[in-house]
Amino acid sequence: MITGVYIAAAAVCVFVIAAVVIGREARRLDAVAPRAVYDPDQAVEFVAEMLPEVTQARLTLDELGAMLTLHMRWLHAKGLQPDRPVDKRQDIDELLLISEDQLSAFLLSEAEKSGVELLDDVDVVHVVRAHLAYFDAIGAVGPTASSTDL
Repeated sequence: MITGVYIAAAAVCVFVIAAVVIGREARRLDAVAPRAVYDPDQAVEFVAEMLPEVTQARLTLDELGAMLTLHMRWLHAKGLQPDRPVDKRQDIDELLLISEDQLSAFLLSEAEKSGVELLDDVDVVHVVRAHLAYFDAIGAVGPTASSTDL
């Protein structure tokens, strides 16, 4: 009889300890933004498949990869790409709006400097939209701005 009481008490203790540990970890993980993993090769493949055929015909995969790298550098300059992978709490202190027009203008100017020959400026717009779709697919896109934010 005494052995049964000890077994029951041990089972209750184990359950309480497990519930506390799991609850603490669940709360910690809920406060941390999910980590989006950006794979450059996967990004180039995804974006290339999303581009219209005429844009695919005008851009090589190397040129496309260079444009995506320029985009990532621009995001880093805006403070949206960390230096190293870290678990960061979701603490958005300031509003940062990114528009396709800003990014397209940046890529148009930087593509020429980096040696990417663009035959038509609309190709940049298609690349930007496809790259943003890739970010959305991997879960790296924040909320869309409302008209009051603008």
